[in-house]
Amino acid sequence: MSTPEGDRPLFTPDPLPGSGDAGAGGYIPPVPNYPTYSPGFPAQGVPEHEMPEDDMPRRPTQRRMVRRAPEEPSPDPVDHAPEVGRPSAWLREIPILVAVALGIALLVKTFLVQAFFIPSESMENTLLTGDRVLVNKFADRFGGDVQRGQVVVFKDPGGWLDDGEDDTSGNPIVKGLKDVFSFVGLLPSTSEKDLIKRVIGLPGDKVVCCTDGKITVNGVPLDEPYLYPGDKPSDRQFSVTVPPNRLWVMGDHRSDSADSRSHMDGPGNGTVPAENVVGRAFVLVWPISRFDVLGVPDTFKRSEIDDAGLGTQASAVGLTGVGMVWLRRRRERARLAETAVLGPAVETRSGS
Repeated sequence: MSTPEGDRPLFTPDPLPGSGDAGAGGYIPPVPNYPTYSPGFPAQGVPEHEMPEDDMPRRPTQRRMVRRAPEEPSPDPVDHAPEVGRPSAWLREIPILVAVALGIALLVKTFLVQAFFIPSESMENTLLTGDRVLVNKFADRFGGDVQRGQVVVFKDPGGWLDDGEDDTSGNPIVKGLKDVFSFVGLLPSTSEKDLIKRVIGLPGDKVVCCTDGKITVNGVPLDEPYLYPGDKPSDRQFSVTVPPNRLWVMGDHRSDSADSRSHMDGPGNGTVPAENVVGRAFVLVWPISRFDVLGVPDTFKRSEIDDAGLGTQASAVGLTGVGMVWLRRRRERARLAETAVLGPAVETRSGS
C-alpha cells in the first residue's frame, strides 16, 4: 500500500539501548551525564558559571540579603548620671511647698480659725493647762454676736497680765522653733497677750453675786455645772451693770481666776471691750482623749434672762439703742426656738 505524498508516518522514537528493537540497526546517541539541578539554584559541586543555559524562568530565591543597620554608639553613661551636689527636682520644690503651706496657714489663722494653748488653771476643769483649743475668728469678724456662756479669747484690756520675764532664747534656732510652735498653737505666744474666759454678762445685763449662793443675771440665778469642783460661784460680792459694747467675763476655776471681779477698779468696772474679742473657742482638740465641743450651757439659754434684761439695757444704752437691743433679742429668741425643735446643744465639759 502506497502512502500518499502529503501524508507522513507518525514519528517513532528509536528504541532505547538494550531494548528489543536495538538490533534493528538504529543508533542511539549516548546521553551526557549532566548533574541534576533545579532552575534558579546552583547544582551541588558545579560552579554556577558552568551550569547549562536554559530558557526556563528562574524561581525567585527566598533568601534575601539583610543589611544590618549601623550601630549607634552607646551614650556615655556619665551624661545621665546625676551630677554630684545638684539637688533633685523634689528637693528644689520643698521651699516652695513650705512657703505655700505657711501662707495658707497665715490666712486661716488671720481670718478663720486659730489654735490656742491654755497656759494656766483659770478655766479648770473645762480647760486644763496644756490643752489646745480652736478659736472661730470668722463669726466675730463678720458681725457674729457674742453670747452668754461662750468661752472667748480676748486681748488684754490693760493690766490683766503680768509682763513677766522675757524667756526668749538668745539662740536664733530655738527662737525660730518657738515662734513656729506658737504660730500653730503648740506653745503659748510670747508676743500676743491673750486671755480666755467665759462670758457671763452682755451689754446692759446686771450681774450680781450672790443670791442664795448663786450668781444672777438680770435677777435670774445661774446653775453652773462647769465650775471647778468645790469652788463657790464667787468668793466676793459684786453688783455691776455691763456698759455698752463691753462684756463681763469669769473663769470656771473661780478661786484661781483673775477675771472681771479682780479689775472692778479699772476702766469699765472690770468689763472687757467687745472689740478686744479675738474669737470664740468652739472645740478642744488636744489631747485627743479630752476632745470636746465647747457649747453654751443650758442655764444661759433661758428666755427669762433676755426678758428681764430688756428694761435694764434700755436704761443703759438709751432710747436710741432700744431698737438695736430688741432686734438682737429677737434673733436670740429665734435661735432658742430652733434649739428647742432640733434638740439641745452640746453641753460644755463639766468638772469630773
